Amino acid sequence: MRPTVFYHESSLRHDTGSHPETAARVERILDHLHSASGGLDLRSPRAASPEDVGRVHTETHIARIRDVAHAGGGHLDADTVVSPDSYTAALYAAGATLSAIDAVLAGDAPAAFALVRPPGHHARAGVAMGFCLFNNVAIGARYLVEEKGLSRVAIVDWDVHHGNGTQETFYRDGKVFYLSLHRHPFYPGTGAADERGAESGAGTTLNVPLPATTSSEEYRRIFGEAMGEVADFRPEFVLISAGFDAYREDPIAGLNLDIDDYGDLAARVRVACSEARGIVSSLEGGYNLEALPKCVAAHLDGLDE
Repeated sequence: MRPTVFYHESSLRHDTGSHPETAARVERILDHLHSASGGLDLRSPRAASPEDVGRVHTETHIARIRDVAHAGGGHLDADTVVSPDSYTAALYAAGATLSAIDAVLAGDAPAAFALVRPPGHHARAGVAMGFCLFNNVAIGARYLVEEKGLSRVAIVDWDVHHGNGTQETFYRDGKVFYLSLHRHPFYPGTGAADERGAESGAGTTLNVPLPATTSSEEYRRIFGEAMGEVADFRPEFVLISAGFDAYREDPIAGLNLDIDDYGDLAARVRVACSEARGIVSSLEGGYNLEALPKCVAAHLDGLDE
């Protein structure tokens, strides 16, 4: 069975104007998945509650996103846009990850993909940045620990940018292992190899900064080695920050990955963490509108046992 896809139409109403993080990304992915062989198990998620989001973000931050949206929107920084419907879209983006987790844990889906925007992995507890309003995957990890009682959750992040918000959230939390492979030096400037966690989280952060010249073959070799350390953590559940902007022709970034590599990466996660109770991935970056849908389809194929 192909992984279940959780999607809510509010993601299309998060209006960023001429920004590269646009609704066309989700529209293209949906069109491609509907036309692909094997069918599409598409489900509508619940919206995250403010309490769900509050497991990661401050009340002040949540109120600011809500109030800016209700006032008509605006720029939170040079990169991060809020429109009148962005608060609702952000709640459904986080909620899609939570709904996907529930479905996988209940045995109602073999694996699941949250087809969402806005993305999340740059969002810090009190700061929206890098196109991100709420940290969808971090909210999912906290839900697994605090609501579902899990004690070992792994987050695998292969977006071309380092997920600074995710790392910051769990840097001192030994219950969540965070792996990031990312281009370096590059935005947001975090993610050095010696950032390994602290206090009870010491050793549960693994950053793999990579030069822009890294080949597809070398990336996959390094990824396989890093997944060995994730497997040693023995995660009970795996969340993937599935960015597709390491694709070799991405207009913003790129790390020389090909479309088929995303199927290989997903399969490596599935095999390395075969004892986990489930895998859920959530859309982060990826801005080549021709290749992005094919990268996502390859990723879903890799998650399919």
